[in-house]
Amino acid sequence: MQLGYPEGDKKFDTFVLTRLILTIVRGLFYSFFKMKVAGRIVSIAKGVTFIGPRTHLIIGKRCKIEENVLIHSVCKRKIILGDDVTICFGAHIRPSGYWNKEIGEGLKIGNKSSIGAYSYIGCAGYIDIGNNVMIGPRITCIAENHNFDQTNIPINEQGVNRKGIKICDNVWIGANVTILDGVNIGEGAIIAAGAVVVKNVEPFAIVGGVPAKLIKNRKQ
Repeated sequence: MQLGYPEGDKKFDTFVLTRLILTIVRGLFYSFFKMKVAGRIVSIAKGVTFIGPRTHLIIGKRCKIEENVLIHSVCKRKIILGDDVTICFGAHIRPSGYWNKEIGEGLKIGNKSSIGAYSYIGCAGYIDIGNNVMIGPRITCIAENHNFDQTNIPINEQGVNRKGIKICDNVWIGANVTILDGVNIGEGAIIAAGAVVVKNVEPFAIVGGVPAKLIKNRKQ
C-alpha cells in the first residue's frame, strides 16, 4: 500500500498507516466523551485539548484535528465543524475566557475548510466560515472589541461589543493575516499574507496591506 512516499519505502507507509489508525481510534474515543460526531470516522491527534460541554462541540464526518489544538466550547451558539474540516497543528479556538462571566458566541466552519497551524480564532462574537475556505498559518480572528469611550474609567471595565466575522465560500487567506471584528469577506476573495483586514472585502477581490486595501478584482 503506497501513501505518497517513494515507491517501495515500506517504513514510511507503515508509519503513516499506524499514525492514521491511532488518530481514528482516538477520535472514536473522544466522540463518546468530548464531542458529538456526525460520523464516527474523525482523526484526532495526540495533545488535543477539549474544554467545555460535549453538546456544544459538533464535528462532521472525516474531520482532522492535528496535534496541540485547543478547542474551547463554552459558548452560546456552539462550535460546529462541517464535513472534511482540518484544524492544523497548534491552532486555538476560543470563544470565552476561563474566568469571564460573559460567555462568547461561538463558531461555525463549513465543509472542506481548514484552519492553518498556530492560528487563533477568537470567536467571542460569532464567526461564520463558509465552505472550501483555505486559511493559512498564524491567522488571528478577533470577533470582539473593547469599548473605550470613557476616559475616566479603565478600558478593561467598559465592556465589549461583538459584531462578529463572516467569511464566505471559496476564500483563500494567506499566512499571518489578522481579521478584526465586524468584517465580512465575500465569496471567492483572496487575502494576501500579512494583511490586517479592518473592513468588508467584496466578492472575488484580492486585498493586501496594513490596513488591507484592494489590489484587484479576480473578475476584471
